[in-house]
Amino acid sequence: MSRARILVVDDDPHARELLERLLGMLGEVHQAADPEEASARLAEEGPFDLVLTDMAMPNPADGLMVLQEVRTRLPDTPVIVVTAFSNIEGALDSIQQGAFDYLAKPFDGDAIVRVAKRALEQKRLVEENRSLRKQVERGAMVGRSPALLEVYKQVARAAATTVPVLITGETGTGKEMVARVLHRRSPRASGSFIPVDCGAIAESLMESELFGHARGSFTGATGARRGVFEEAHGGTLFLDEIGDVGPKVQAQLLRALQEGEIRRVGESTTVKVDVRVVAATNKDLKARVAEGLFREDLLYRLDVVHLHLPPLRERREDIPALAEHFAALHARGGVAPVVTAEAMTRLTAYDWPGNVRQLENVVARALALNVTGVLGPQDFPEPIGDAPKRLSGLAGDLPSLAELSRRYAAHVLQHVGGNKSEAARLLDVDRKTLYKLLEVQGSAE
Repeated sequence: MSRARILVVDDDPHARELLERLLGMLGEVHQAADPEEASARLAEEGPFDLVLTDMAMPNPADGLMVLQEVRTRLPDTPVIVVTAFSNIEGALDSIQQGAFDYLAKPFDGDAIVRVAKRALEQKRLVEENRSLRKQVERGAMVGRSPALLEVYKQVARAAATTVPVLITGETGTGKEMVARVLHRRSPRASGSFIPVDCGAIAESLMESELFGHARGSFTGATGARRGVFEEAHGGTLFLDEIGDVGPKVQAQLLRALQEGEIRRVGESTTVKVDVRVVAATNKDLKARVAEGLFREDLLYRLDVVHLHLPPLRERREDIPALAEHFAALHARGGVAPVVTAEAMTRLTAYDWPGNVRQLENVVARALALNVTGVLGPQDFPEPIGDAPKRLSGLAGDLPSLAELSRRYAAHVLQHVGGNKSEAARLLDVDRKTLYKLLEVQGSAE
Protein backbone atom coordinates (compact mmCIF):
# COMPACT_ATOMS: atom_id res chain seq x y z
CA MET A 1 0.00 0.00 0.00
CA SER A 2 1.45 3.43 -0.99
CA ARG A 3 2.26 6.01 1.66
CA ALA A 4 -0.25 8.81 2.22
CA ARG A 5 0.55 12.22 0.71
CA ILE A 6 -0.12 15.07 3.15
CA LEU A 7 -0.04 18.82 2.43
CA VAL A 8 0.60 21.27 5.29
CA VAL A 9 -0.29 24.95 4.65
CA ASP A 10 0.93 27.54 7.17
CA ASP A 11 2.74 30.88 6.93
CA ASP A 12 4.80 30.04 10.03
CA PRO A 13 7.86 27.96 8.97
CA HIS A 14 8.33 26.62 12.53
CA ALA A 15 4.73 25.35 12.58
CA ARG A 16 5.22 23.69 9.20
CA GLU A 17 8.39 21.94 10.36
CA LEU A 18 6.73 20.77 13.56
CA LEU A 19 3.74 19.42 11.66
CA GLU A 20 5.99 17.67 9.17
CA ARG A 21 7.82 15.89 12.01
CA LEU A 22 4.55 14.91 13.69
CA LEU A 23 2.85 13.67 10.54
CA GLY A 24 5.91 12.11 8.94
CA MET A 25 5.02 8.77 10.55
CA LEU A 26 1.74 8.78 8.62
CA GLY A 27 3.05 9.57 5.16
CA GLU A 28 4.97 11.87 2.86
CA VAL A 29 4.52 15.47 4.02
CA HIS A 30 4.68 18.49 1.65
CA GLN A 31 4.70 22.13 2.73
CA ALA A 32 3.13 25.33 1.39
CA ALA A 33 3.72 28.77 2.91
CA ASP A 34 0.45 30.34 1.73
CA PRO A 35 -2.77 29.54 -0.13
CA GLU A 36 -1.22 30.49 -3.51
CA GLU A 37 1.60 27.98 -3.09
CA ALA A 38 -0.92 25.41 -1.86
CA SER A 39 -3.01 26.01 -4.98
CA ALA A 40 0.02 25.49 -7.20
CA ARG A 41 0.94 22.25 -5.44
CA LEU A 42 -2.62 20.97 -5.70
CA ALA A 43 -2.62 21.73 -9.42
CA GLU A 44 0.86 20.44 -10.28
CA GLU A 45 1.76 17.65 -7.89
CA GLY A 46 -1.23 15.37 -8.16
CA PRO A 47 -3.75 14.32 -5.51
CA PHE A 48 -3.12 14.56 -1.77
CA ASP A 49 -4.71 12.24 0.78
CA LEU A 50 -4.92 14.87 3.55
CA VAL A 51 -4.59 18.66 3.76
CA LEU A 52 -3.92 20.47 7.03
CA THR A 53 -4.17 24.27 6.81
CA ASP A 54 -3.87 27.23 9.14
CA MET A 55 -6.98 29.39 9.23
CA ALA A 56 -5.48 32.89 9.51
CA MET A 57 -2.57 33.87 7.26
CA PRO A 58 -1.29 37.36 6.31
CA ASN A 59 -2.17 36.80 2.69
CA PRO A 60 -5.75 37.93 1.86
CA ALA A 61 -6.56 34.34 0.93
CA ASP A 62 -7.05 32.38 4.17
CA GLY A 63 -7.56 28.76 5.18
CA LEU A 64 -11.14 28.78 3.98
CA MET A 65 -9.86 29.45 0.47
CA VAL A 66 -7.60 26.41 0.76
CA LEU A 67 -10.56 24.38 2.00
CA GLN A 68 -12.75 25.49 -0.89
CA GLU A 69 -10.08 24.67 -3.47
CA VAL A 70 -9.49 21.20 -2.03
CA ARG A 71 -13.24 20.55 -1.96
CA THR A 72 -13.37 21.52 -5.65
CA ARG A 73 -10.28 19.67 -6.86
CA LEU A 74 -10.25 16.70 -4.48
CA PRO A 75 -13.74 16.29 -2.97
CA ASP A 76 -12.79 13.07 -1.14
CA THR A 77 -9.67 14.53 0.50
CA PRO A 78 -10.25 15.54 4.15
CA VAL A 79 -9.12 18.97 5.32
CA ILE A 80 -8.13 19.74 8.92
CA VAL A 81 -8.18 23.42 9.90
CA VAL A 82 -5.82 24.78 12.57
CA THR A 83 -6.91 27.99 14.27
CA ALA A 84 -6.18 30.20 17.25
CA PHE A 85 -8.59 30.11 20.21
CA SER A 86 -9.67 33.62 19.25
CA ASN A 87 -11.03 32.40 15.93
CA ILE A 88 -13.16 29.44 17.00
CA GLU A 89 -16.14 30.98 15.20
CA GLY A 90 -14.21 30.79 11.92
CA ALA A 91 -13.34 27.18 12.66
CA LEU A 92 -17.02 26.35 13.04
CA ASP A 93 -17.62 28.02 9.68
CA SER A 94 -15.00 25.73 8.17
CA ILE A 95 -16.82 22.67 9.55
CA GLN A 96 -20.04 23.87 7.93
CA GLN A 97 -18.15 24.22 4.63
CA GLY A 98 -16.90 20.66 4.74
CA ALA A 99 -13.73 20.58 6.85
CA PHE A 100 -13.09 17.22 8.48
CA ASP A 101 -12.19 18.76 11.85
CA TYR A 102 -10.41 21.72 13.44
CA LEU A 103 -7.70 22.04 16.07
CA ALA A 104 -6.96 25.05 18.24
CA LYS A 105 -3.48 26.52 18.75
CA PRO A 106 -1.35 25.84 20.64
CA PHE A 107 -2.13 22.31 19.52
CA ASP A 108 -1.22 19.06 21.16
CA GLY A 109 1.02 16.82 19.04
CA ASP A 110 -0.80 13.62 19.98
CA ALA A 111 -4.15 15.22 19.14
CA ILE A 112 -2.86 16.24 15.70
CA VAL A 113 -1.74 12.70 14.96
CA ARG A 114 -5.01 11.18 16.22
CA VAL A 115 -7.17 13.46 14.10
CA ALA A 116 -4.95 12.97 11.05
CA LYS A 117 -5.19 9.18 11.43
CA ARG A 118 -8.99 9.42 11.59
CA ALA A 119 -9.06 11.62 8.51
CA LEU A 120 -6.86 9.24 6.51
CA GLU A 121 -9.00 6.32 7.64
CA GLN A 122 -12.12 8.11 6.41
CA LYS A 123 -10.54 8.63 3.01
CA ARG A 124 -9.62 4.95 2.88
CA LEU A 125 -13.21 3.98 3.71
CA VAL A 126 -14.57 6.32 1.04
CA GLU A 127 -12.27 4.74 -1.54
CA GLU A 128 -13.21 1.23 -0.42
CA ASN A 129 -16.93 2.06 -0.64
CA ARG A 130 -16.44 3.49 -4.14
CA SER A 131 -14.53 0.38 -5.16
CA LEU A 132 -17.30 -1.79 -3.70
CA ARG A 133 -19.95 0.15 -5.62
CA LYS A 134 -17.97 -0.33 -8.83
CA GLN A 135 -17.71 -4.04 -8.13
CA VAL A 136 -21.44 -4.17 -7.55
CA GLU A 137 -22.06 -2.30 -10.81
CA ARG A 138 -19.71 -4.66 -12.67
CA GLY A 139 -21.21 -7.73 -11.01
CA ALA A 140 -17.89 -8.74 -9.49
CA MET A 141 -17.55 -12.17 -7.89
CA VAL A 142 -17.17 -11.90 -4.12
CA GLY A 143 -15.22 -14.48 -2.15
CA ARG A 144 -11.76 -15.91 -1.61
CA SER A 145 -12.43 -19.55 -0.81
CA PRO A 146 -10.25 -22.15 -2.60
CA ALA A 147 -13.31 -23.37 -4.53
CA LEU A 148 -14.12 -19.88 -5.81
CA LEU A 149 -10.48 -19.07 -6.57
CA GLU A 150 -10.45 -22.08 -8.88
CA VAL A 151 -13.52 -20.65 -10.64
CA TYR A 152 -11.69 -17.31 -11.00
CA LYS A 153 -8.81 -19.06 -12.76
CA GLN A 154 -11.10 -20.92 -15.12
CA VAL A 155 -13.06 -17.76 -15.92
CA ALA A 156 -9.84 -15.87 -16.70
CA ARG A 157 -8.69 -18.60 -19.09
CA ALA A 158 -12.08 -19.03 -20.76
CA ALA A 159 -12.69 -15.30 -21.15
CA ALA A 160 -9.77 -14.95 -23.54
CA THR A 161 -11.42 -17.37 -25.99
CA THR A 162 -14.67 -17.26 -27.94
CA VAL A 163 -15.65 -20.93 -27.56
CA PRO A 164 -18.98 -21.96 -25.99
CA VAL A 165 -19.07 -22.30 -22.21
CA LEU A 166 -21.40 -24.39 -20.07
CA ILE A 167 -21.91 -23.18 -16.49
CA THR A 168 -23.43 -25.64 -14.04
CA GLY A 169 -24.51 -25.22 -10.45
CA GLU A 170 -27.50 -25.14 -8.16
CA THR A 171 -30.12 -22.40 -8.41
CA GLY A 172 -28.86 -19.12 -7.02
CA THR A 173 -25.13 -19.81 -7.24
CA GLY A 174 -24.52 -16.86 -9.59
CA LYS A 175 -24.36 -18.43 -13.05
CA GLU A 176 -25.56 -15.32 -14.89
CA MET A 177 -23.08 -13.16 -12.99
CA VAL A 178 -20.22 -15.44 -14.12
CA ALA A 179 -21.53 -15.28 -17.69
CA ARG A 180 -21.45 -11.48 -17.52
CA VAL A 181 -17.87 -11.56 -16.22
CA LEU A 182 -16.90 -13.86 -19.11
CA HIS A 183 -18.43 -11.42 -21.58
CA ARG A 184 -16.92 -8.34 -19.99
CA ARG A 185 -13.42 -9.83 -20.03
CA SER A 186 -13.69 -11.31 -23.52
CA PRO A 187 -12.72 -9.84 -26.93
CA ARG A 188 -16.49 -9.33 -27.41
CA ALA A 189 -16.85 -6.95 -24.44
CA SER A 190 -17.87 -4.06 -26.72
CA GLY A 191 -20.76 -6.12 -28.11
CA SER A 192 -24.11 -6.91 -26.52
CA PHE A 193 -24.74 -9.35 -23.68
CA ILE A 194 -28.20 -10.84 -24.18
CA PRO A 195 -29.59 -13.07 -21.38
CA VAL A 196 -32.47 -15.48 -22.06
CA ASP A 197 -34.23 -17.52 -19.36
CA CYS A 198 -35.18 -20.61 -21.34
CA GLY A 199 -37.19 -21.98 -18.44
CA ALA A 200 -39.52 -18.96 -18.47
CA ILE A 201 -40.45 -19.10 -22.18
CA ALA A 202 -43.19 -21.36 -23.48
CA GLU A 203 -41.98 -24.02 -25.91
CA SER A 204 -44.30 -22.64 -28.63
CA LEU A 205 -42.60 -19.24 -28.39
CA MET A 206 -39.00 -20.35 -27.89
CA GLU A 207 -38.20 -20.70 -31.61
CA SER A 208 -39.38 -17.17 -32.37
CA GLU A 209 -37.59 -15.76 -29.31
CA LEU A 210 -34.26 -17.24 -30.33
CA PHE A 211 -34.34 -16.95 -34.11
CA GLY A 212 -36.97 -14.31 -34.90
CA HIS A 213 -39.89 -14.57 -37.31
CA ALA A 214 -41.33 -13.17 -40.53
CA ARG A 215 -44.53 -11.17 -40.68
CA GLY A 216 -47.59 -13.45 -40.80
CA SER A 217 -45.58 -16.57 -39.96
CA PHE A 218 -48.03 -17.40 -37.17
CA THR A 219 -51.13 -15.95 -35.54
CA GLY A 220 -50.18 -12.69 -33.88
CA ALA A 221 -47.03 -12.13 -35.96
CA THR A 222 -48.12 -8.72 -37.22
CA GLY A 223 -44.58 -7.71 -38.14
CA ALA A 224 -41.14 -9.18 -38.72
CA ARG A 225 -38.95 -9.54 -35.62
CA ARG A 226 -35.31 -10.33 -35.04
CA GLY A 227 -34.47 -13.01 -32.50
CA VAL A 228 -31.90 -12.86 -29.73
CA PHE A 229 -29.24 -14.55 -31.88
CA GLU A 230 -29.31 -11.56 -34.21
CA GLU A 231 -29.54 -9.13 -31.30
CA ALA A 232 -26.39 -10.67 -29.82
CA HIS A 233 -24.42 -10.56 -33.11
CA GLY A 234 -20.82 -9.67 -32.25
CA GLY A 235 -21.47 -10.26 -28.57
CA THR A 236 -22.54 -12.97 -26.12
CA LEU A 237 -25.81 -14.87 -25.85
CA PHE A 238 -26.50 -16.31 -22.39
CA LEU A 239 -28.97 -19.21 -22.44
CA ASP A 240 -29.97 -19.85 -18.84
CA GLU A 241 -31.67 -23.15 -17.92
CA ILE A 242 -30.70 -24.70 -21.24
CA GLY A 243 -31.90 -28.06 -19.95
CA ASP A 244 -35.52 -26.90 -20.32
CA VAL A 245 -35.31 -26.45 -24.10
CA GLY A 246 -37.39 -28.92 -26.14
CA PRO A 247 -36.14 -31.28 -28.89
CA LYS A 248 -37.10 -29.12 -31.91
CA VAL A 249 -35.29 -26.05 -30.65
CA GLN A 250 -32.34 -28.21 -29.55
CA ALA A 251 -31.86 -29.25 -33.20
CA GLN A 252 -31.99 -25.62 -34.34
CA LEU A 253 -29.52 -24.58 -31.65
CA LEU A 254 -27.14 -27.29 -32.80
CA ARG A 255 -27.30 -25.98 -36.39
CA ALA A 256 -26.72 -22.40 -35.20
CA LEU A 257 -23.62 -23.48 -33.28
CA GLN A 258 -22.27 -25.68 -36.10
CA GLU A 259 -22.98 -23.41 -39.07
CA GLY A 260 -23.01 -19.94 -37.51
CA GLU A 261 -26.37 -19.21 -39.12
CA ILE A 262 -30.05 -19.18 -38.17
CA ARG A 263 -33.38 -19.19 -40.03
CA ARG A 264 -36.23 -16.98 -38.88
CA VAL A 265 -39.61 -18.65 -38.42
CA GLY A 266 -41.54 -18.35 -41.70
CA GLU A 267 -38.47 -17.62 -43.87
CA SER A 268 -36.47 -19.92 -46.15
CA THR A 269 -33.25 -17.92 -46.27
CA THR A 270 -30.61 -18.12 -43.56
CA VAL A 271 -28.92 -15.29 -41.66
CA LYS A 272 -25.26 -15.44 -40.66
CA VAL A 273 -24.64 -14.70 -36.97
CA ASP A 274 -21.43 -14.27 -35.03
CA VAL A 275 -22.37 -15.09 -31.46
CA ARG A 276 -20.60 -16.61 -28.47
CA VAL A 277 -23.01 -18.86 -26.60
CA VAL A 278 -22.72 -19.27 -22.84
CA ALA A 279 -25.27 -21.74 -21.47
CA ALA A 280 -26.18 -22.56 -17.87
CA THR A 281 -28.20 -25.20 -16.09
CA ASN A 282 -28.96 -26.57 -12.66
CA LYS A 283 -29.81 -29.96 -14.17
CA ASP A 284 -27.59 -32.97 -14.87
CA LEU A 285 -27.47 -32.81 -18.68
CA LYS A 286 -25.66 -36.15 -18.97
CA ALA A 287 -28.52 -37.79 -17.10
CA ARG A 288 -31.01 -36.08 -19.40
CA VAL A 289 -29.04 -37.38 -22.40
CA ALA A 290 -29.30 -40.88 -20.96
CA GLU A 291 -33.06 -40.38 -20.55
CA GLY A 292 -33.42 -39.20 -24.16
CA LEU A 293 -34.41 -35.69 -23.11
CA PHE A 294 -31.33 -33.83 -24.34
CA ARG A 295 -29.25 -34.24 -27.49
CA GLU A 296 -25.80 -35.62 -26.85
CA ASP A 297 -24.30 -33.79 -29.85
CA LEU A 298 -25.69 -30.48 -28.59
CA LEU A 299 -24.21 -31.13 -25.15
CA TYR A 300 -20.79 -31.67 -26.73
CA ARG A 301 -21.16 -28.40 -28.65
CA LEU A 302 -22.13 -26.45 -25.55
CA ASP A 303 -19.71 -28.08 -23.12
CA VAL A 304 -16.42 -26.98 -24.71
CA VAL A 305 -15.44 -25.21 -21.50
CA HIS A 306 -17.18 -26.36 -18.31
CA LEU A 307 -17.44 -24.10 -15.25
CA HIS A 308 -19.04 -25.53 -12.12
CA LEU A 309 -20.12 -23.14 -9.37
CA PRO A 310 -20.03 -24.74 -5.91
CA PRO A 311 -23.03 -24.21 -3.62
CA LEU A 312 -22.62 -21.73 -0.79
CA ARG A 313 -22.60 -24.46 1.86
CA GLU A 314 -19.36 -25.75 0.31
CA ARG A 315 -17.62 -22.37 0.61
CA ARG A 316 -18.84 -21.06 3.94
CA GLU A 317 -15.74 -18.92 4.37
CA ASP A 318 -17.15 -16.63 1.66
CA ILE A 319 -20.41 -15.97 3.54
CA PRO A 320 -19.13 -13.07 5.75
CA ALA A 321 -17.72 -11.22 2.72
CA LEU A 322 -20.93 -11.80 0.77
CA ALA A 323 -23.12 -10.66 3.69
CA GLU A 324 -21.12 -7.44 4.04
CA HIS A 325 -21.19 -6.98 0.26
CA PHE A 326 -24.98 -7.22 0.16
CA ALA A 327 -25.35 -5.05 3.28
CA ALA A 328 -23.36 -2.31 1.52
CA LEU A 329 -25.33 -2.82 -1.69
CA HIS A 330 -28.71 -2.40 0.03
CA ALA A 331 -27.61 0.19 2.61
CA ARG A 332 -29.57 3.37 3.14
CA GLY A 333 -27.85 6.73 3.63
CA GLY A 334 -24.47 5.66 2.25
CA VAL A 335 -23.23 3.89 5.41
CA ALA A 336 -22.98 0.11 5.42
CA PRO A 337 -24.88 -1.46 8.34
CA VAL A 338 -23.14 -3.47 11.03
CA VAL A 339 -23.69 -7.24 11.12
CA THR A 340 -22.99 -8.40 14.66
CA ALA A 341 -20.58 -11.26 15.29
CA GLU A 342 -23.39 -13.48 16.60
CA ALA A 343 -25.51 -12.81 13.51
CA MET A 344 -22.54 -13.53 11.22
CA THR A 345 -21.97 -16.84 13.02
CA ARG A 346 -25.62 -17.79 12.37
CA LEU A 347 -25.37 -16.77 8.70
CA THR A 348 -22.20 -18.81 8.25
CA ALA A 349 -23.67 -21.91 9.92
CA TYR A 350 -26.82 -21.97 7.74
CA ASP A 351 -26.83 -24.25 4.67
CA TRP A 352 -28.43 -21.75 2.21
CA PRO A 353 -30.42 -24.01 -0.12
CA GLY A 354 -31.08 -20.96 -2.29
CA ASN A 355 -27.36 -20.10 -2.28
CA VAL A 356 -26.05 -16.58 -2.96
CA ARG A 357 -29.40 -15.32 -4.24
CA GLN A 358 -31.12 -16.39 -1.02
CA LEU A 359 -28.42 -14.74 1.10
CA GLU A 360 -28.87 -11.45 -0.75
CA ASN A 361 -32.65 -11.58 -0.35
CA VAL A 362 -32.37 -12.33 3.38
CA VAL A 363 -29.94 -9.45 3.97
CA ALA A 364 -32.06 -7.06 1.89
CA ARG A 365 -35.20 -8.05 3.83
CA ALA A 366 -33.46 -7.61 7.17
CA LEU A 367 -32.32 -4.11 6.18
CA ALA A 368 -35.79 -3.16 4.94
CA LEU A 369 -37.28 -3.96 8.36
CA ASN A 370 -34.39 -2.66 10.49
CA VAL A 371 -34.23 1.02 11.46
CA THR A 372 -31.07 0.90 13.57
CA GLY A 373 -28.39 -0.17 11.11
CA VAL A 374 -27.23 -2.95 13.46
CA LEU A 375 -28.23 -6.42 12.24
CA GLY A 376 -28.40 -9.09 14.94
CA PRO A 377 -29.76 -12.67 14.96
CA GLN A 378 -33.24 -11.32 15.73
CA ASP A 379 -33.31 -9.60 12.31
CA PHE A 380 -33.13 -12.88 10.40
CA PRO A 381 -35.92 -15.47 10.06
CA GLU A 382 -35.75 -18.96 11.49
CA PRO A 383 -33.88 -21.20 11.06
CA ILE A 384 -31.15 -18.64 10.23
CA GLY A 385 -31.81 -16.33 13.18
CA ASP A 386 -33.85 -16.70 16.33
CA ALA A 387 -36.34 -13.82 16.23
CA PRO A 388 -39.51 -15.73 17.22
CA LYS A 389 -37.90 -17.46 20.20
CA ARG A 390 -36.33 -14.32 21.59
CA LEU A 391 -39.38 -12.18 21.12
CA SER A 392 -41.69 -14.69 22.74
CA GLY A 393 -39.67 -15.64 25.81
CA LEU A 394 -36.48 -13.63 26.04
CA ALA A 395 -37.51 -10.11 25.12
CA GLY A 396 -35.52 -8.83 28.07
CA ASP A 397 -32.32 -9.90 26.29
CA LEU A 398 -33.03 -7.56 23.40
CA PRO A 399 -31.38 -4.14 23.50
CA SER A 400 -33.77 -1.20 23.56
CA LEU A 401 -34.46 0.82 20.42
CA ALA A 402 -32.64 3.74 22.06
CA GLU A 403 -29.56 1.57 22.65
CA LEU A 404 -29.60 0.26 19.08
CA SER A 405 -29.96 3.83 17.81
CA ARG A 406 -27.01 4.88 19.95
CA ARG A 407 -24.89 2.03 18.59
CA TYR A 408 -25.71 2.91 15.01
CA ALA A 409 -25.04 6.62 15.57
CA ALA A 410 -21.68 5.70 17.09
CA HIS A 411 -20.94 3.45 14.10
CA VAL A 412 -21.75 6.23 11.64
CA LEU A 413 -19.62 8.68 13.62
CA GLN A 414 -16.70 6.25 13.52
CA HIS A 415 -17.30 5.67 9.81
CA VAL A 416 -16.79 9.39 9.09
CA GLY A 417 -13.76 9.69 11.33
CA GLY A 418 -15.47 11.57 14.16
CA ASN A 419 -16.86 14.34 11.94
CA LYS A 420 -20.13 15.13 13.76
CA SER A 421 -21.50 17.36 11.01
CA GLU A 422 -21.08 14.62 8.42
CA ALA A 423 -22.51 12.00 10.80
CA ALA A 424 -25.56 14.18 11.41
CA ARG A 425 -26.02 14.62 7.66
CA LEU A 426 -25.88 10.88 6.97
CA LEU A 427 -28.31 10.20 9.82
CA ASP A 428 -30.58 13.00 8.59
CA VAL A 429 -30.67 14.71 12.00
CA ASP A 430 -29.33 17.98 13.37
CA ARG A 431 -26.24 18.08 15.57
CA LYS A 432 -28.32 18.52 18.74
CA THR A 433 -30.21 15.31 17.99
CA LEU A 434 -26.92 13.57 17.22
CA TYR A 435 -25.60 14.55 20.65
CA LYS A 436 -28.76 13.14 22.25
CA LEU A 437 -28.30 9.87 20.38
CA LEU A 438 -24.73 9.68 21.64
CA GLU A 439 -25.38 10.95 25.18
CA VAL A 440 -24.76 7.50 26.69
CA GLN A 441 -21.15 7.84 25.64
CA GLY A 442 -20.98 11.57 26.29
CA SER A 443 -17.98 11.27 28.57
CA ALA A 444 -16.00 9.63 25.75
CA GLU A 445 -16.72 12.54 23.44
